[in-house]
Amino acid sequence: MFDSLVAANILQRPVRALVSVAGVALGVCLVMLFTGLARGMSNDLERRSSNMRAEILFTRPGSKELMTSTVNLSTRYVEELERIAGVEAAVPVIRYISQGSRGFGIEQVEGVEWAPYAAMNGMRLIEGRAPEGNNEVVIDETKARNNRVGVGGEIQIFGNRAYRVVGVYSPESGARIKMSLAAMQDALETPNKCSYVLVKCRDANEQRVIAERIDAALPGNKIQFTNELVLNIEKSIPYLGVFLRTLVGLAAVVSALVVMLAMYTTITERTREIGVLKALGASRGYIISVIEKEALLISFLGLVIGFAVSFIAGHLIHRTYGLVFEYGWSWALTAAAIGLGGGALGALYPAMRAAGLDPVSALSYE
Repeated sequence: MFDSLVAANILQRPVRALVSVAGVALGVCLVMLFTGLARGMSNDLERRSSNMRAEILFTRPGSKELMTSTVNLSTRYVEELERIAGVEAAVPVIRYISQGSRGFGIEQVEGVEWAPYAAMNGMRLIEGRAPEGNNEVVIDETKARNNRVGVGGEIQIFGNRAYRVVGVYSPESGARIKMSLAAMQDALETPNKCSYVLVKCRDANEQRVIAERIDAALPGNKIQFTNELVLNIEKSIPYLGVFLRTLVGLAAVVSALVVMLAMYTTITERTREIGVLKALGASRGYIISVIEKEALLISFLGLVIGFAVSFIAGHLIHRTYGLVFEYGWSWALTAAAIGLGGGALGALYPAMRAAGLDPVSALSYE
């Protein structure tokens, strides 16, 4: 009787039930999509950055950050770095970051001298050739697949400027789009400048000793070890944790308020029905349990729909824009707790109010 009563209450007012389910699903989608995007993009960036074989990143203070990059380092440092004992190779790089070509996300482009850069990082062209002209680029396999473009195709960079794809490389390392260093310097009007210099050591075990030699020979610059730079990119994004926790809190509030409003309105409409139940001997605990289980059923349906919509939306966004989503069990459990807990808490006040109704007053309610 209990389960049939709960189901009958939901089926009696299907529109209100669907709105409540949608409210819970919205909270779950907010948590899953944003946390999945943050996790996926940071892990993707970390994975690509970890493919760099250089041990040291040499730059000017403040010029190389995670999401910004200035071009203020003279390429003359390359020759000076190569003269330091223990340095096998030094390769200048310009990193340019802008809005994605489709108006969504960000796009990273690197200007490199292809031959030494590819040799340092163990990269190879699997199709086409290296970029030479000012309007030529190479892309990695993932970029080619996501954008459905290959050798001979075009991509938009620097706003609406068209660049011809002349090669596809593997494995992925750093930015997915690369052009010649000279072409990047020309596009940004920064001759003889770069963002940073990648330094490859003859013996990787001596990288700290070599870093000390570099600092002594070229003081006033910034030296970073690449293995520390990509240790955990997600943690280095300013206030990402605060943003995600705030998002989770808002999702919980949205779920609780939607369910509370729906249950409060429902109880007002069922005042006479509640009076009948109490006149037949229904206890306070029974009334509360009926309303709470109805709220939990609504929350559970919202939870299932929210998960389904999140996975479908993530897949579609990935296919359309190439953004990476990685869903984790911890955030999935958090979303489930928000959906179910928010629904239960939201229905608590309406349930207690219903349980406290006077049977005589409830039966005479119009």
